Amino acid sequence: MKPKLDKVRPHPSQNEGLIFEKSSPGKSAYKLPDLDVPEVDAAKLLGASARTDLGNMPEVSEFEIIRHFTRLSTWNYAIDLGMYPLGSCTMKYNARVNEVVARIEGLANAHPYQPLKISQGALRIMKLLSEYLLDITGMDAITLQPAAGAQGEMTGILLIRAFLESKGNPRKKILMPDSAHGTNPATAAICGYQVENLRSNAHGMVDLAALTAQMNEDVAGMMLTNPNTLGIFEEDIHKIADIIHDKGGLLYMDGANMNALVGKTRPGDFNVDVMHLNLHKTFSTPHGGGGPGSGPVACKKHLEPFLPIPIVYEKDGKLGLDYDRPKTIGRVKAFYGNFGMHVRALAYIMANGCDGLRQTTEDAVLNANYVRKKLEDVYELPFKSPSMHEVVFSHRQQSPKGVKTMDIAKRLIDYGFHPYTTAFPLVVPDHGAIMIEPTESEPKEELDLFIEAMRAIAEEAEQNPEVILNAPHTTRVARMDETLAARKPILRWKPSADSQKA
Repeated sequence: MKPKLDKVRPHPSQNEGLIFEKSSPGKSAYKLPDLDVPEVDAAKLLGASARTDLGNMPEVSEFEIIRHFTRLSTWNYAIDLGMYPLGSCTMKYNARVNEVVARIEGLANAHPYQPLKISQGALRIMKLLSEYLLDITGMDAITLQPAAGAQGEMTGILLIRAFLESKGNPRKKILMPDSAHGTNPATAAICGYQVENLRSNAHGMVDLAALTAQMNEDVAGMMLTNPNTLGIFEEDIHKIADIIHDKGGLLYMDGANMNALVGKTRPGDFNVDVMHLNLHKTFSTPHGGGGPGSGPVACKKHLEPFLPIPIVYEKDGKLGLDYDRPKTIGRVKAFYGNFGMHVRALAYIMANGCDGLRQTTEDAVLNANYVRKKLEDVYELPFKSPSMHEVVFSHRQQSPKGVKTMDIAKRLIDYGFHPYTTAFPLVVPDHGAIMIEPTESEPKEELDLFIEAMRAIAEEAEQNPEVILNAPHTTRVARMDETLAARKPILRWKPSADSQKA
């Protein structure tokens, strides 16, 4: 007779508790050596700033700490375990050589307040990375200061605003294609601009007639993601730039999708005025977990005077920091940006070289188109334009059976894959987007497993949709209400009906 799981307390590997629940007074994971200097009363030394009460901090042993965090780590999905098909997010493999270089003692322990004469190596890294990124993008000047892509967007739009203010009129609006990256509208709004939507044409690209009609002297410019979030390159990019510039506006390019362009084409060459780069998306610095990130901003000469301070410069073979920039928009990040990410990105660029970076781009585009070709007969392609580094399908063929993009994503978990990006971009009808970006990291064997899983789910949608609508079936926690779960997270394991049947 099988035991009833609801009567058996699950092992912590299945239901790890909070570390506070393991706490007992007096337990410790460390023992400090005896003092070899006179003891000092911290309260007297630090005065009001001294913290004598640590609050309700857990007291646990080293063994409990190790097991606690190791068990939690087994619950997480990671790029080291398998493919992340998240479209737009570019979850690529982070090469270990980057981490080795970033941990070199003189770099890892460098302090931002140390004198410039003993910071020449760190400054050289920033200078060299800046030069490489300018060469890759075809731009004239750059700041490494922004701490993330979204802050890079903000910096870029502030540069546009400062430039237009210097001409006497910052203008009122920013045009926003409906295929733009998701953070762009918030960026424009936080910089004081009204957001005006620009609809795509039937090919998923900017509608030139609509752009011409909407571009006027009230418009400061446009925020364009290229390739856009449908994975489509804007083939009329030169015309787009001309329409905007003819009315005195500026073209901002969201560089989130540079993974499709590096070594092939340069935004500066198709007349972009300013852009940001996501080092985690394109240049292999860590992605996720809340940071730290890095979103350098590159621009043309006319925007260079407004860049944040300080700027790294070189004179007579010595590197320094320039703070004397009267037109600067000021700092956007403490010190000089997240330096550790600069080290990692430079290591990635130098390890690949020109040919390697170009090959990376080609592999990313090849992988996306391989997935597209293998799935286009079972999932609808809402836009038929050529795909770059990512491909967007729709749930239209599955929706008559009640199966939507979120259902398919949940079922994909049962096949061992992290879900793709769901319901974005919104330009896909009925919010049915199935957005897949395999990146260049994935070998054919992994792509084939993913394709087999997606095809199996498409077959299930036809023959047994209930198995999808109730998915996932193999996770510790059964399917839950998405909105409610964000407000009342489930922190305890409860056996599902499926697990009790087992």
